[in-house]
Amino acid sequence: MREKIKDKKYYIKRILAIAIPIMLSSLISELQMVIDRAFIGKLSLDSVSAVGNAGTPMWTTMNVIFSFTTGATIMVSQAYGAKEIDKAKKILASLFKYNNVIAILMFLFWLLCPQFAFRITRVDESIMGMAVDYAKFYSPIFILTGFGASLSCMLQVSQKTKIMVWYGLIRSLANVALDYVLIFGHFGLPAMGVKGAALATVIAELLGTVVITVYVLASKELELKPSFGQIIKSEFMSYLRTLKFGGPAAMEEFAWNLGNLYLIIMMNEISKEAAGIHSIVFGVELIAVAIVCAIGNATLTLSGYEKGRDNIRGVWDVTLSSLILCGAIAAFNLLLFVLFPVPILDFFTDDMSVLTLAPLYLLIVGIDLFPKSGNIIIGSGIKGYGEPTWMLLTQLFGTVFVVAASSVMVLVFHWGIVEIFVMVVMDETLRVIINYWKLCRIRKQNVMV
Repeated sequence: MREKIKDKKYYIKRILAIAIPIMLSSLISELQMVIDRAFIGKLSLDSVSAVGNAGTPMWTTMNVIFSFTTGATIMVSQAYGAKEIDKAKKILASLFKYNNVIAILMFLFWLLCPQFAFRITRVDESIMGMAVDYAKFYSPIFILTGFGASLSCMLQVSQKTKIMVWYGLIRSLANVALDYVLIFGHFGLPAMGVKGAALATVIAELLGTVVITVYVLASKELELKPSFGQIIKSEFMSYLRTLKFGGPAAMEEFAWNLGNLYLIIMMNEISKEAAGIHSIVFGVELIAVAIVCAIGNATLTLSGYEKGRDNIRGVWDVTLSSLILCGAIAAFNLLLFVLFPVPILDFFTDDMSVLTLAPLYLLIVGIDLFPKSGNIIIGSGIKGYGEPTWMLLTQLFGTVFVVAASSVMVLVFHWGIVEIFVMVVMDETLRVIINYWKLCRIRKQNVMV
């Protein structure tokens, strides 16, 4: 028993060493996003709805880049654990090259034809103009994301993530300042509204990317850093091999976002205000989710590393240690939501219809974080074992459940927002039970081999 406790403490320290810088960067970024939503919320609830309707499909496509990066992270971590440094560099070189090709294509799509996506998601005509404006001004973020995701993968696997704190700090301070100036119009500049919010985010992201790039170019401690020549000469086949893990991860993310997109459609069926309420309430949860995702990134990196070393017990201990950390985070988050529901939502909106139901909204979202964080961490452990397809299957199940249940709730029974929120919690809970069963089964199979 003492040996097991000692192992958990060891892995918790290693998890936190990787996760804390990512966590701080994410928290700073999420705080900036919270302020961003608060600024937009002070414009009008229609503005919040427009940004929510635009942001969801844009994040759906952006997550393709992150998912391919996840596949590379697993492969690079396993190669690094096995001391195959040249192999790890080749994978990273192909990631740098071809992630950016995909990013440029996405940039062109959202710059030139965002209306196509918004027609599919049934964006209300009264906010269509604002949604299109936001998408066009926000579209350059894809180019920065393609490059930035590749840098983050290299830093994460190399366990050199401290620079991410400076990235988050510089990016977020710049974003808040630019939001104030560009959204409302100060210092002689015109008030740009939602267009200003998008432009502020792009400029701030550019500044943060410059900081990380300078660090990487100057650093002599990054053992896995590929040369410029390796990046240029990298073969597409090397990138395609990451699809073994990245492909299922990308489809998993797509399926998850497809469910969210459909929820937006159903919210628009209820009312255009419902989409704004959904954006605000689940936006509040994002700060805690950002912390969990940072731990999930560390879990993925360390479990892949231990798998590369053929340390199967280590993969299990990493995952359980992360679950302990995330359970504590979820409990603290729920306590805040129970004690201060109205002040929290009052930061985002003055709409009394939202504030009146604030305790109920945040209670449901606070409960949701327990199974959601469990799925993030357990999913990282399963992928670290080398089985990424399972998470795709359970996410497909979840998406079908969300689409079917929300359709019946809204189109047949004409239920409202609260019932939809409860259904989301049910989806996460069902999947976390199934995923934990699978994690236990994989562990037994690997131990027997």
